[in-house]
Amino acid sequence: MSKRIYIALLHSPVYNKEYEVITTSVTNLDVHDIARAARTYGVKRYFLVHPLEIQRQLVDEIMRYWLTGWGSESNPDRQEALKILELVADLEEVQKRIEELEGQKALTVVTDARVYSRSVSYQEMRDRISRGDVPYLILFGTGWGLIKEEMEKADFILHPIEAGSDYNHLSVRSAVAIILDRLLGNGR
Repeated sequence: MSKRIYIALLHSPVYNKEYEVITTSVTNLDVHDIARAARTYGVKRYFLVHPLEIQRQLVDEIMRYWLTGWGSESNPDRQEALKILELVADLEEVQKRIEELEGQKALTVVTDARVYSRSVSYQEMRDRISRGDVPYLILFGTGWGLIKEEMEKADFILHPIEAGSDYNHLSVRSAVAIILDRLLGNGR
């Protein structure tokens, strides 16, 4: 399978539990756990998107620790994973970077815990990705998910992760791992 996959974790604009538009804070675990999952599944770049400079500085400190500080010596696997992480201020910058890297615009895939009329199955998306003819950018939202406007702009909306229970509130890092496995894993 030719992997031309990029992922982005958006901290803004997202919803809170009252469906107000907010900006969330960076969570340390999301930084390296998502990078580890992305690296495991062959994602080309993991973009962490945050509009606030102070939050990007925090992530930069975390990255320096694991890439060049004591963490790089104590845990080279984490260092390897964080090499694919790139900090950006907004989604436009992500799309611009992918176009620079790929020579073409990426199609966007969004995720949500809700079903939409134009939601696509994991198998359909997996088949499209496996063709390798275009790059894909999979967007993940923090908080209570991406705002409606981002969902509507996307080229594809994935069906929600359904576990067969009455509870559906995964951490974003868990959702990223599950979705990457469904789309890029070997399926055994």
